[in-house]
Amino acid sequence: MPSVKIKKHAPENDMTPFVDVAFLILSFFMLATKFKPEEPVEVTTPNSVSSQALPEKDAFMVSIDKDGRVFVSMDNPQSRQLLIENLNTTRNLGLTTAEIKNFINAPSVGVPFSQLKSLLSLDPELESTKNALKQQPGIPCADTTGGELNFWIRDALSAYSGKKLNLLIKSDNSTKYPAFKNVLNAFKQNDQNKFLLVTSPEDAPPGTALFETRQKQILSGK
Repeated sequence: MPSVKIKKHAPENDMTPFVDVAFLILSFFMLATKFKPEEPVEVTTPNSVSSQALPEKDAFMVSIDKDGRVFVSMDNPQSRQLLIENLNTTRNLGLTTAEIKNFINAPSVGVPFSQLKSLLSLDPELESTKNALKQQPGIPCADTTGGELNFWIRDALSAYSGKKLNLLIKSDNSTKYPAFKNVLNAFKQNDQNKFLLVTSPEDAPPGTALFETRQKQILSGK
């Protein structure tokens, strides 16, 4: 009895399910991703060679631009809420729940306490709010006590009570020394003499011990 020959067909791959899955994943990331908000202050930091990496969390940063304006920011949303609630009570700011939420979502703040409520009452989606954020005059700290910055640092430390808070100073390369000294006065008023300076990293000069260490780390894959 002759054998039955089965007709061979070229394999077919239906890519439709894969395309659907790809679009679903893309849509998820487009909807779920939160883009970094535009910073209201531009700071061009000096270069430095350092083996120490900046902490990525639990940080309170004081930024000083080239005009000496001072801004503060904190990475942890829960800590930002504790910070602003403490200030709202101790400084009698009269902030509403919505204004406190706007502070929690703000990248950084640089206004006197007298202007904080009016700044946070603005709609963050409006273009006028974005312009107002860029035109902040800075936190007053031009005296030996550290001015209002003293209270920001105090309540930031209070928000991290019992935990380690990394204190950072990010100063522009063109910042005048008196402005930097005023910030240091605010730290001293809170008995904080240890902090990290934010700089732009550069490679260690060839032949130095740090250069040799980094070369060994690269070769070893670490």
